[in-house]
Amino acid sequence: MTVKIAVTGAAGRMGKILIEAVSLNPNAELSAAIERAESPALGLDAGEQAGLGKNGVLIVDDIQQVINDFDVLIDFTAPAATVANAKACAAAGKKMIIGTTGCTDADKAEIATAAGQSAICMATNFSTGVNLCFKLAKEAAAILGDDYGVEIVEAHHRHKVDAPSGTALSLGEAVAEGHGRQLKEVAVYSREGQVGARTEHEIGFATIRGGDVVGDHTVMYMADGERVEISHKASSRMSFGRGAIRAAVWVAAKDAGLFDMQDVLGFK
Repeated sequence: MTVKIAVTGAAGRMGKILIEAVSLNPNAELSAAIERAESPALGLDAGEQAGLGKNGVLIVDDIQQVINDFDVLIDFTAPAATVANAKACAAAGKKMIIGTTGCTDADKAEIATAAGQSAICMATNFSTGVNLCFKLAKEAAAILGDDYGVEIVEAHHRHKVDAPSGTALSLGEAVAEGHGRQLKEVAVYSREGQVGARTEHEIGFATIRGGDVVGDHTVMYMADGERVEISHKASSRMSFGRGAIRAAVWVAAKDAGLFDMQDVLGFK
């Protein structure tokens, strides 16, 4: 079975990567492309916009125009648009992949409600390598315990608008879970001035922004005399694109429920 894929944000950096990734997966085909109403790409060929040559899929500005043309919508846009698209997909019985970061708890609650009607796979990062790091981060925290203080450092390109990255937060959640705690109880997101000595249980975050860095993440477990690091460096967004299409093919076979990339990879 070939899964019909719609990509929203089709003319953006990640949208173009997703369209290319669809073309590389024999189990998927691009059947719809969506952009914001003011996009200069409206009416243009999505394949040509992605540098692949014409594929006959024209970019539109309203999901309702193409709601019957796809099985799974892939959304790596912005929280407000993602929530609206989740509601539209749920009402039409369409499946969804969400890679949007920066969602609030209220946004996530609305997405979870939509997932009660039709399957959604939501992840802060769809890279297979990063998801392996999530698993390893939890296991390392459980094994090393409180003798090792944990710090998470992430770097991204200058255009990224949220901080820390969604991937860094997911790594923090994995570490906290390995310690049997909630991240919100132990996270430290900034240090400036006389902040005092590091407390026993805190998980610190450091954020770097600049240039064209696709995404670097390192979890450091530090004790007296040694340091253990789990690190992932992305040199191309295609790692996210390939994973998202893999997840789209997987979620197309599900009826309803909220899943993540750990489910897709069988890590749970």
